[in-house]
Amino acid sequence: MKTRRVYSTPDLVQARQALAVARKAGIANEDLSLIARHEIELDAIPESRKDEHTDFMPAAVRGVAQGGATGLVAGLVAIMIPPLGVTIAGALGVTAAAAVMGGWVGALTGSAAPDPVRQKFEGEIEAGRILVVVDGEGEEGQRADAAILATGATALPFDKPTALS
Repeated sequence: MKTRRVYSTPDLVQARQALAVARKAGIANEDLSLIARHEIELDAIPESRKDEHTDFMPAAVRGVAQGGATGLVAGLVAIMIPPLGVTIAGALGVTAAAAVMGGWVGALTGSAAPDPVRQKFEGEIEAGRILVVVDGEGEEGQRADAAILATGATALPFDKPTALS
């Protein structure tokens, strides 16, 4: 499982240096992103490097899992009540419908909530600093960590598993 690490840099030059050394350390391009104030993102950061502004995907995944679990329990309970006449196929249908509904509700909710990194380090972002977000596994993550710190970036207290890795 990948771990998300966040670093603070004072400007785009240092952020680009941090991205370059992370790539050299073995971090894939899709596992690197930047977060900055809105006007900095619009002017200086390429679209492919911008981090998601919302919690959309992780919330959708949580919604599918929770909805599916709830639907499975409801379906199994319905099977146990003979007058309802629910079959195993019916229970699976309830599970699938609940998972879809949970994913939809989770995605809608997540699209309105800022992502956790943006929430936690709002002060850094508003101060004009650029955050470098790295999702790395094991040894490559540790190599990238050391290389990024050597560029002068500051490690921020965010060391959590990536939701979709």
